[in-house]
Amino acid sequence: MDAIELSIFSSRIESVCDEMGAVLQRAAFSPNIKDRLDFSCAVFDAQGQLCAQAAHIPVHLGSMAYAMKDIVDQLDWQAGDMLALNDPYLGGTHLPDVTLVCPVYHCEILVGFVANRAHHADIGSQSPGSMPLARHLDEEGLLISPVKIMRNNKLTEAFEQIKQALHHSVESTGDFNAQISANKRGVQRLLVMVKEMGVKQYTAGLAHLNAYGDRLMQQLLSSIPEGRYRFEDVMDDDGLGAEDIAIKLRLSIINNEVLADFTGTSGQVNGNINCPLSVVAAAVYYVFRCLMPANAPACFGVYRRIKIKAAKGSLVNAVKPAAVAAGNVETSTRLVDVVMGALASAIPERIPAASHGSMNNVAMGAKAEKESWNYYETIGGGMGAGDLYAGLSGVQTHMTNTLNTPIESLEMHYPLRIKRYQLRKGSGGAGRHQGGDGLVREMEFLRPAAVTLLTERRRHQPWGLQGGEAGKCGENRLNNVLLAAKVSVDIKEGDCLTIKTPSGGGYGFKI
Repeated sequence: MDAIELSIFSSRIESVCDEMGAVLQRAAFSPNIKDRLDFSCAVFDAQGQLCAQAAHIPVHLGSMAYAMKDIVDQLDWQAGDMLALNDPYLGGTHLPDVTLVCPVYHCEILVGFVANRAHHADIGSQSPGSMPLARHLDEEGLLISPVKIMRNNKLTEAFEQIKQALHHSVESTGDFNAQISANKRGVQRLLVMVKEMGVKQYTAGLAHLNAYGDRLMQQLLSSIPEGRYRFEDVMDDDGLGAEDIAIKLRLSIINNEVLADFTGTSGQVNGNINCPLSVVAAAVYYVFRCLMPANAPACFGVYRRIKIKAAKGSLVNAVKPAAVAAGNVETSTRLVDVVMGALASAIPERIPAASHGSMNNVAMGAKAEKESWNYYETIGGGMGAGDLYAGLSGVQTHMTNTLNTPIESLEMHYPLRIKRYQLRKGSGGAGRHQGGDGLVREMEFLRPAAVTLLTERRRHQPWGLQGGEAGKCGENRLNNVLLAAKVSVDIKEGDCLTIKTPSGGGYGFKI
């Protein structure tokens, strides 16, 4: 393939992912998927190696890229199959993220897989929003080990069992059906491409694509001085008593190879900020992907030079049945800070200050079964400033790429009233370039509810770089009374919950 042919080939596979995402969004029932876009889509080859992904959510996509080979090796596949899973220790991230995988066959030859991962606000947890303060995995909801929910294009009993375990069956079933439809569309579109090219030429195109991705990664690594770079940061707490939980990294870049060694990181904790190794890989992949050209393909070849090392039983390589619901959202975000902090020693002009460092998770729902509502959202904050730019304000950063839920949608679907939604003016870290400002989101509850908050950067500020000042910490308040970073509370009618999200660090000495 010449450069033009390769570019067209890459774009065609990416367009399959984009169309899958469009189907999933438009067919979904829940605001979490159709409005916030908390989902991701990707295409893999017959060995489970990443071929392409849409510009969706980094923590979903990186973890799928890391774990898909092990997933597809576990089963015997046939045309018309569809697999579901959410087990964090068997290729998932946390229980609300449910992955559906579908093989693609042409003339009885397995040519690849399509997959999508979507966040379900109801995954059977007793805590509304299915993001509880938990000690054990089984407290976080329904565990779906890899199981076929379709055989020969027909739903199996396993799918019925999954539906029966959920609290809000209409909305949840609608979201599952949307995921199934997205995969079916992905199979159709990929088969058009394979039939047109032929299996041999399609497979050769993937080899060219991976070789090109590898060359781009080599170019990136050759632009970074060889060496071993260290950085350490801490998680505020685990919600169950542990504080200042260390994440340590020694990042080695030698002979165009990367080793991210997390030896020395704290052991796994009682709370649910633990994470599986696939989430760690997603954070590391994401940082290096950000340093590559915008047109770099998202394929296996880009990541093959990156290796991850972490002690089993540590915060970043937890052992079952450790709870992990917040590890996928909060710890993953801190891992990005740690990798960027290490790279700042090597290429300071290319690395920004820390962003707000939390997805600011809010999970809520009815206390009374007859009320039957269930909601989850993340809230943006401030982006860290860089050498050439100020940080953006009121945005999602790094490991999440979701939208906010529009106020109109939120108030239409749930017994909530948004009283305030604005920027925290002046909260960004000062510097030659100022960090982005955080957000203030204040909501009034029109009926009693249960709420769980899983947030970070409430005690430790997002750091600045090159003389820039740190951004402001976030705050959680109920009726103006300060709450902990991670907490479950019972809400009365008329109560007001206020989330002030952290801001980004500044860059450079202020002139």
